[in-house]
Amino acid sequence: MTRPSPTRFAATLFAMLFVIAALPTTAQAEKKQSFKVCWSIYVGWIPWDYGAAQGIVDKWADKYDIDIDVVQINDYIESINQYTAGQYDGCTMTNMDALTIPAAGGVDTTALIVGDFSNGNDGIVLKNKDSLADIKGQNVNLVELSVSHYLLARALDSVGLSERDLTVVNTSDADLVSAYQTDDVTAVATWNPLLSAITAEPGAHKVFDSSQIPGEIIDLMVVNSATLKDNPALGKALTGAWYEIMADMKSKGAKGDEARDHMASVAGTDRAGFAQQLDATRMFYQPEEAVAFVNSAELKTTMQRVAEFSFEHGLLGDGAPDAGFVGVQTPSGVYGADGNIKLRFDPAYMEMAAKGEL
Repeated sequence: MTRPSPTRFAATLFAMLFVIAALPTTAQAEKKQSFKVCWSIYVGWIPWDYGAAQGIVDKWADKYDIDIDVVQINDYIESINQYTAGQYDGCTMTNMDALTIPAAGGVDTTALIVGDFSNGNDGIVLKNKDSLADIKGQNVNLVELSVSHYLLARALDSVGLSERDLTVVNTSDADLVSAYQTDDVTAVATWNPLLSAITAEPGAHKVFDSSQIPGEIIDLMVVNSATLKDNPALGKALTGAWYEIMADMKSKGAKGDEARDHMASVAGTDRAGFAQQLDATRMFYQPEEAVAFVNSAELKTTMQRVAEFSFEHGLLGDGAPDAGFVGVQTPSGVYGADGNIKLRFDPAYMEMAAKGEL
């Protein structure tokens, strides 16, 4: 069994308000030479550790005469809070968290690299029941206000149910596996590797997973928009490094084995265990794949769904009058307020990679 990954979840209102209160009133960006980006352990973000350890990030930074420090932060939510507070120039996070934490907190943020989406890594498990409809009336243990919570809402909608038909029990990711092993817990929503551990338990039935809402739980490397505008070298270096990392990771030879073994070790598993996590992840190994995904009209629809869930659960802040309070810019159009665009899906640097222009 692999070690649980740090939580991929949206901030509680307290944490979000704390970060917002700490923010400067105006964004300050400037031309600079040294940058810091942070990441936390999840299958789609571990490649950054390999890239740093193998000198790939340094190589691309040197190409553009800059320095990039790649920092692992064990607490996922803390990594986003630190990025939001301006301590990092970039950070790995999901699309939902990018909207509800930095963007909702007023930090104009650009999704520089769309690395993958969950395609089975997140799921809902029932004990001794094999139909999603059986979830009605049950307590569901999950990390509240997380992508698991979002997954639950989407799953319920698919069978004509809502959160009013059950009770959400907020449970730390560190406690979910042991909680499921008790008689009192009969339904959970979580992500890998916890999901795999729970589905291996007797009587466990996975009744819904993220492969049924493909492209909605998206893993990103985001950067501060003002910093990126003033320092395009950062965008070029990070994007160039990422796709070199992807080439190593995808390779079927010794280089690929070395890359995947390194990432498996960081994830606390072996090559087979890491392969299992990759199988439930739609990685965009080629920049053309990521560009096509970002350019699709479905992305705007997905962000509307995410924004509506976030608004309904109070994640856009007390001052948000509706789900469109924070504008989200995509190539197919803006969802939300044109005058308050704070999250941008810009494929420009991935397009450069696709054209060999980096």
